Amino acid sequence: MDITTLIELYDERPLENVLGVEVGHPERVIYICAEGEGDQEQIRKQLRDYFAHRGIQTKMGFVYVDIYDTEKLAEAFRGLIQQYPDSVMDITGGTDAVLFAAGLVCGEMNIPVITYSRRMNRFYNIRNAEFAEKLNCDISFTVEDTFLMAGGTMRKGRVDNAILQKYLPMVDPFFDLYMRHRTSWDHIVIWMQRASAADREGNFTLQVASSYAVKGERGAQLAAPEDALREMEKIGLISSLEIIPEEKVQFKFKDAQIRAWLRDVGSVLELKTYKACLDTGLFDDVHTSAVVDWDASEKTGKVSNELDVMATRGIVPLFISCKTCAVRTEAINELAVLRDRFGGKIAQAAIVSAEPAGSAARHRAADLNIQMIDLEDLQADQLRERIVKMIMG
Repeated sequence: MDITTLIELYDERPLENVLGVEVGHPERVIYICAEGEGDQEQIRKQLRDYFAHRGIQTKMGFVYVDIYDTEKLAEAFRGLIQQYPDSVMDITGGTDAVLFAAGLVCGEMNIPVITYSRRMNRFYNIRNAEFAEKLNCDISFTVEDTFLMAGGTMRKGRVDNAILQKYLPMVDPFFDLYMRHRTSWDHIVIWMQRASAADREGNFTLQVASSYAVKGERGAQLAAPEDALREMEKIGLISSLEIIPEEKVQFKFKDAQIRAWLRDVGSVLELKTYKACLDTGLFDDVHTSAVVDWDASEKTGKVSNELDVMATRGIVPLFISCKTCAVRTEAINELAVLRDRFGGKIAQAAIVSAEPAGSAARHRAADLNIQMIDLEDLQADQLRERIVKMIMG
């Protein structure tokens, strides 16, 4: 049986609003929305943009009603069913009040009712909907799909993900270098920043010629990290290295992208986590430096956030924050907000830290259902395995 008209109970969780359309392919979908709540035009635009991006041509309609007035809700449902007697009701989303009214009317008018199970990843026949047994959720989302679904827009981040494939062979050696120098990595990066600073016009070259010692924080002198520089040359991050102790250092960055990574404290951990997600072979899409604007409109003052690493497996998004410093409660709370806003209940989240996780951070992460992967896991080379276990359960 093909679904002609699908009645959806609009929900704050974005997945519940689109999954029935994605899987059931109805000719039209009618959303029951709360009257006077939210930006109605923005909600309509959000759904239109999402379905257009996904190539879905289902016609959309919206009915606004006081969701706490059972009689008005019931009247709205009865009117829709009379207008579209071929309706199917999807009760996956919606508030308790809306579900109660929907139940009353479906009992009266005997229309098919379906719902989605996150645990089983399929739709079920609640009443008179035997066709639901064939509605398996075998679709997959990209990272961009996940943002669009929730009304956000994916923007270009610090890294061009399209070029990352050619850098994958150097990620593990780069990370091994980082782990050997982890406790002094901040100083190494500061030295690289000072040694390779842009000229007065803001230009830079790949060639570096610097004094051996540079000015660090609070005026302290930072000596060239000789061992780290030699290891960088060995694995191909820099070349033509020449060190004259106490006098000068010169070398050449492999390219502009390597220069950017060696001048940024957190990039190496983000790259390692990105590659670990790819190495699992489980994900349909993986991005590092995924920037999302919360509001897809062109309004000024938009709120935006950057996800260090984000991946999708089927319809399940994974949000990962990478920290080379101790994990603070604020970082855990921020990740939870992003996961809930753009992923909903089905989403997963993790923090990858290059420091030991304290008990307070572990407890807070556990309270918010966020996985904590810390220094002990990294030293045991368990990052990939932890990600697999998190996704596969």
